[in-house]
Amino acid sequence: MTQERYDPQTVEKKWQARWQAENAFAVRHENEKPKYYVLEMFPYPSGNIHMGHVRNYSIGDVVARCKRMQGFNVLHPMGWDAFGLPAENAAIKHHTHPAQWTYANIDTMRAQLKRLGYSYDWTRELATCRPEYYRWEQMFFLRLLEKGLVYRKKAPQNWCPSCHTVLANEQVIDGLCWRCDSRVEQKDLTQWFLRITAYGDELLEDLARLDGGWPERVLAMQRNWIGKSTGALITFGLDRAVAGAQGIDVFTTRPDTLYGVTFMTLAPEHELVEKLIQGYEKADEVRAFVERIRNMDRLDRQSDTLEKEGIFTGAYAVHPFSGQRVPLWLGNFVLADYGTGAVMGVPAHDQRDFDFARKYGLPVRVVINPQGQQLEPESMGEAYTGEGRMVNSGDFDGLPNVEGKAAVAAALEKQGKGKATTQFRLRDWNISRQRYWGAPIPVIYCEKCGVVPEKEENLPVLLPLDVKIRDDGRSPLPQTPSFAECVCPCCGGPARRETDTLDTFVESSWYFARYTDARNATAPFTPEALRYWLPVDQYIGGVEHAILHLLYSRFFTKVLRDLGFFPKDLAEPFTNLLTQGMVLKDGGKMSKSKGNVVDPTEMIARYGADTVRLFCLFAAPPERDFDWSDSGIEGASRFLNRVWRLFNEEEERLLPLKACEAAAADAQSPAARELRRKEHLTVKKAGEDMAGRFQFNTAIAAIMELVNAMYLSREKLGRSEAERRIFSSAMATVLTLLSPITPHLCEELWERLGHKSPLADAPWPQWDAAATARDMLTVALQVNGKLRGTLEIAAEADRIACEQAALGDPAVQRHTSGLTVRKVVVVPGKLVNIVAN
Repeated sequence: MTQERYDPQTVEKKWQARWQAENAFAVRHENEKPKYYVLEMFPYPSGNIHMGHVRNYSIGDVVARCKRMQGFNVLHPMGWDAFGLPAENAAIKHHTHPAQWTYANIDTMRAQLKRLGYSYDWTRELATCRPEYYRWEQMFFLRLLEKGLVYRKKAPQNWCPSCHTVLANEQVIDGLCWRCDSRVEQKDLTQWFLRITAYGDELLEDLARLDGGWPERVLAMQRNWIGKSTGALITFGLDRAVAGAQGIDVFTTRPDTLYGVTFMTLAPEHELVEKLIQGYEKADEVRAFVERIRNMDRLDRQSDTLEKEGIFTGAYAVHPFSGQRVPLWLGNFVLADYGTGAVMGVPAHDQRDFDFARKYGLPVRVVINPQGQQLEPESMGEAYTGEGRMVNSGDFDGLPNVEGKAAVAAALEKQGKGKATTQFRLRDWNISRQRYWGAPIPVIYCEKCGVVPEKEENLPVLLPLDVKIRDDGRSPLPQTPSFAECVCPCCGGPARRETDTLDTFVESSWYFARYTDARNATAPFTPEALRYWLPVDQYIGGVEHAILHLLYSRFFTKVLRDLGFFPKDLAEPFTNLLTQGMVLKDGGKMSKSKGNVVDPTEMIARYGADTVRLFCLFAAPPERDFDWSDSGIEGASRFLNRVWRLFNEEEERLLPLKACEAAAADAQSPAARELRRKEHLTVKKAGEDMAGRFQFNTAIAAIMELVNAMYLSREKLGRSEAERRIFSSAMATVLTLLSPITPHLCEELWERLGHKSPLADAPWPQWDAAATARDMLTVALQVNGKLRGTLEIAAEADRIACEQAALGDPAVQRHTSGLTVRKVVVVPGKLVNIVAN
């Protein structure tokens, strides 16, 4: 017996060096094994990993190692989401270049991840800021431009004055920039857009493919964001000539209420507003209203709790059926880029319109009566939004309003004043960013030729690194002649490059595919590698990416499929999604300002990587938040020391067996049979919870119970060959089941056990149902329903044997003395109850 102390630093560095030297986790797609692609969302190279990273990547590593042991060819890559505002802003703050800052951070974080022993295929490492990555992104842009899926337009945009760049709608949180928390403004800019709305139907319908694989919460968030509505597009005329406009288009899901329109509300940003108020005596008041509302938070303007505000424009539309004049108002609740930027006001049958009409004294006209009732506008306290029959609706009077929707749409189409259509809440994706640290947009502006795409053979359009970064955050590219000034690829004349860069979410929308062939210098990937590896089988990351990144990745998958890059039968990028919870401290999110940050590097130096991994996985189920606990990580450390100590103290009796290798014939004593039973039950539990349901905390608890059983049984077991096999098999099972979680310690003890091949290559153990059966059972003894003792009885004992054994028990005889036994109730394997009086 030895008493060697557990030194995690030495053990872990030994195995990490070996894995790196042997390139232990590199894989190829030319393989007959079934594939399994597990991927965690790649990080921004911010400087140091945090506990959220550790939890995310530890979950993924357990999945990867389990699947490898189950016989899969496992792809488990890592890379860096390296472009974008975080790196650029940090570089400005530290007075350095974003490239220098980014690559230094990548080196730091790579070393930290390797120190945690993750089983990444580092041969596939990528960084999105490298030209060999973004050149393919530029090629995708050109192909999309050719197909009409990229376009350029001028429109009000979310502008962050601190970051000096446009933000997508999804990047504005409660009116603030998602990166710096500055108040977002509206600014008219000409920008590049991806036509994601062209895939709205498919993005919505294909969510059904993800049922059961993705959390319902995420699916619901995407359905809501896409927001499909079916209705009619209706054209209202104008009562006077307005230059460049024949009328105003309105989308509604309730064409059955068309005759109930008493006003129309336009977005303050609507392109016709300035023309409509020409000559109006209150035009300046309208302009002031427009300026105030257009800088409001867009999400606030869509909130149900928003106080509705409006102002009359002095102009009128013309009802398409009745020909009546309809006053045109502006409203703070209408957005220019949602629908047509105009909504028809039907106060009798829409609560928002009802509130607006009552506030501003606008008329209410009932056009749908509930069955058996007649609504009076003057007495209505709220809008009626239910079903009924149409009234005051011309030729449609008496028609059930559900049928009226289609009838009204058909009549509009017949008269050329509208048509049935579908609308999405989803807006096209603004991909232009007015910052330096991003992939250049491969477009050239020529006075003679106009907007000209760069030729593919000239890609990549390199982001110049020899620029001076401005302290105010504005991009230096427009003032960098070596970049901005160029030659037109069409006419050869002088031209200027586009100086906006691509939104960094473009890079993260296809990186998972590049991993399949990351070192390909002639193409973004090969068809063979894509067909083998995609889709990703298990994707892991935070729920905060439910709309942004996940929706964009789904869109890119469909676009690249239709462009011929992805297999035709690939519909979705990620088959299964696990959204892990946050790591908290003292009940709150960790932050430097709160002084509650737990540094992974410090924890690794104190306890070792295996202990940090173990605690992060044991503290709570992966989808739930957990609060960091010093006592918790100390408990994890004590457990690993306990495993180490048990091995060392019993090393002389251990044989080089594999998990569950001891046979039934080896279990010759009750203690041996009970330990073997516990071993197989643990394999069953861990397999279900760890390799199946990803409930790592309960799997770890089961392994801890097996270690406890080994401590209790070691004095009961003899030193015979058979009983040494029982104990050795249990030890091998502990190491095998624990190895995906704490791989360094387990590999070390596995090697000392006498095995020549790595534990990482060992198969996942198989449990035997027969081994889980018990020889003896403990049943409760009751007299008249009260517990009077217990009874050890053979597991195969029948009802009569149980009854006889119970009646012969001294405790039962003492409590039934002088009484007549009336009945004996036997619940097999549970209890025997004697009824006596």
